[in-house]
Amino acid sequence: MSHTPHELDAEFPDHVADIDRLKIDDPHFAVIANEYHTLNREIHRAEIDVTPVADHVLEDMKKRRLSLLDEIATILREKA
Repeated sequence: MSHTPHELDAEFPDHVADIDRLKIDDPHFAVIANEYHTLNREIHRAEIDVTPVADHVLEDMKKRRLSLLDEIATILREKA
């Protein structure tokens, strides 16, 4: 299991400029990108035991992160 943060720039290296632009131009994208970033940090802290959580809570957090990542990927495909 990797305990490396999954930052959006690393997940979509070919879309860094698009991500930055959409954070400014698309309010919905800005909200989900911010939620992704916040949740991603919480997951990372849980994985490295800075803020431990129950396994089922961590699993739910990861599912939500994946859902956000899918939504972000869809927006990038449509608007990039």
